[in-house]
Amino acid sequence: MRVVVQRVKKASVKVNSKVVGKCDYGYLLLVSFTEGDNDDVINFLVKKICALRIMDDEFGVMNKSILDIKGSILSISQFTLYANCKKGNRPSYIEALNGEKASLLYDKFNQELSKFLPVETGIFGAEMEVSLINDGPVTILLEKENKK
Repeated sequence: MRVVVQRVKKASVKVNSKVVGKCDYGYLLLVSFTEGDNDDVINFLVKKICALRIMDDEFGVMNKSILDIKGSILSISQFTLYANCKKGNRPSYIEALNGEKASLLYDKFNQELSKFLPVETGIFGAEMEVSLINDGPVTILLEKENKK
């Protein structure tokens, strides 16, 4: 599982020119799954995202978590995080989990995350337009592989 965490002042996602999800100060998450991902992987990354200390404290130091500042999250599914560009110029997405399995894991991920924070989402598999004001900019790549 891979998650790109972007600290944002605000973010939104549109499908067919209609806003379907948004967040204010918090995180925009780009989320992707691969074969072997499961509840253990999801739970690990949910805890990591909630505890990640990349929000500014009163001195402007990245020392607080999103929970500390009572932030919100916009979660977007993005299978292209598993693009493999080692051969040629056209990425291969063979490492990305197929739609149905990935959709179930994505729903589970957002359900677990929403136990701790307000979470809004895009629409899985839809053509989406994502807008954000990246704060910092701060962008972190998190990855967890399931040890089979």
